[in-house]
Amino acid sequence: MHLYREFPPHPALAGNVACLWTSHAVPDGAPVRTRVLPDNCIDILWQDASPLGKVAGMMSRPHHVEMRAPVLTVAVRFLPGAARAFVDVPLSELLDGHPALADLWPRAEAEALAAGLWERERTTAQRLAVIEQALLARLRTRGPARADALARAAVLRLEASGGAVRIDTLADGLGVTRQHLATLFRERVGLNAKTFAMVCRFRRAHAALRGRDAGVDWARLAGDCGYYDQSHLIHAFRQFADATPESFLQTAP
Repeated sequence: MHLYREFPPHPALAGNVACLWTSHAVPDGAPVRTRVLPDNCIDILWQDASPLGKVAGMMSRPHHVEMRAPVLTVAVRFLPGAARAFVDVPLSELLDGHPALADLWPRAEAEALAAGLWERERTTAQRLAVIEQALLARLRTRGPARADALARAAVLRLEASGGAVRIDTLADGLGVTRQHLATLFRERVGLNAKTFAMVCRFRRAHAALRGRDAGVDWARLAGDCGYYDQSHLIHAFRQFADATPESFLQTAP
């Protein structure tokens, strides 16, 4: 059994946080296996089995998670380009990684947050409130940065285009050089702009398949989602889902 829920963030965090979420995995005789797909977001997760927390960096490939014992998770998912306001290292250093939060925040701060979450029984709402208060405190301490706003503008334009806008066009539209844009993505997004755009296209194709079970016109889907042809669609699914589109459709929940 695997129960997953999402919750809207505190209004003061809405410009940086996509959602808070909880997961309760309870293996019933067999391990709970989950395929986590790239979504252009960074998460921080706290688990009762690993109370200090860890960061799930940007993903350039799918991750396969297997849980053999019950695990309760509470987490925050940042909007693309927004996590740098809460993490003190260039986000490219976290790519496809899961470093401990105590390695990225002052250890005393990470330990105090873990204590607030796990040292006594709490409701889900209380645990989420503990996380929100910690994030709000960091946001007040660090303050806004122009680079954060520029990163958000860049990712919003890529997302709005479904990953179709050219990188040179994106840089020109933001009034920066292509080199500056590359540095911005390395520091404040975590993926290079080209891969970010590729994930945007993959997510668009993935969303188009949701609820479908057969009768997909793959060539048309490829064109609608910004791919040159069906072979490029197949390559994207192999890269980001470890599956062909057909096999993914058969196994997707």
